[in-house]
Amino acid sequence: MRRLLPRLALALCALSAFAGFFALGTWQLERRAWKLDLIERVDQRVHAPAIDAPGPGQWPRVNRADDEYRHVRASGRWLHDRETLVQATTELGSGYWVLTPLRLADGRSLLVNRGFVSPAQQKERAARREGEAVEAVTVTGLLRLTEPRGALLRDNDPGADRWYSRDVQAIALARGLGEVAPYFVDADADATAPGGPVGGLTVIAFANNHLVYALTWYALALMVAGATWIVIRQERRRADEGNPDGTHD
Repeated sequence: MRRLLPRLALALCALSAFAGFFALGTWQLERRAWKLDLIERVDQRVHAPAIDAPGPGQWPRVNRADDEYRHVRASGRWLHDRETLVQATTELGSGYWVLTPLRLADGRSLLVNRGFVSPAQQKERAARREGEAVEAVTVTGLLRLTEPRGALLRDNDPGADRWYSRDVQAIALARGLGEVAPYFVDADADATAPGGPVGGLTVIAFANNHLVYALTWYALALMVAGATWIVIRQERRRADEGNPDGTHD
C-alpha cells in the first residue's frame, strides 16, 4: 500500500497536467476560429462601399468589435489651422500623421487622419498649403477607434504639443473643438493632396499564431502521457525484477 500511494499521486498529477495542456490546446483552436472570423469580417468592411459615418445618435454605441475599419464617408469643411501632428512610422519612413478636424454641418467635428508627412519636407503646414481645400469636401476612409493610452513608453504631452497616439478627446480639448466624434477616420489614398499628406497607409494586420500555440500545448500533453507511460513501465519492470515469482505489492 505504501508503494501504491506515490504511484497514485503521480498518476493524478500526470492526468491533471495532460487535461490542462489538452484544454489549453483546444482553447487556442477556438481562438484561431474566432480570429479567422474577425479577419474575414474586417476584410469585408474595408472593401465594402463607403457608408455614412456614425452620427451623434450612434456615437455611444460605436465599438471595436462592430465598427473598427468600417469604410465610411463624411462631409464638411477642413479646419486646417487646428491640425495636429502625431508621430508615426510607416512604409514611407518616420514622420507624422496629419490629423485635421472636419467641421460637420451640425457644428460638431470629426478628426480625420489625412495621411503621412515626412519631417524633412512636409512637417510645416506652409509646405502643404497648395493642397488645403477651403471648400466643402466629402472624405472617405476607415473608421478607427481613439487611442487614449499613448504609445509604447511615451505619453502624449498636450502642453508641449507632442503627440504619440491619436487620442481623440485629448486632441479635441487641446484644439478647442467642442463636441467631437469619439473616433477618427483614416483617409483613403485618393484623398492625397498635392504636397501631401499621403493617405491610404492604414496597416491592417492581426497576429494569428493560435495554431502554433495549440500544437505546442497538444505536444506538451503528449509528452506528459509519454513520460507517464515510461515511468509506469519502469516501475513494473522493477517490480518484476524484485518479485521473481510474479507477485506485486
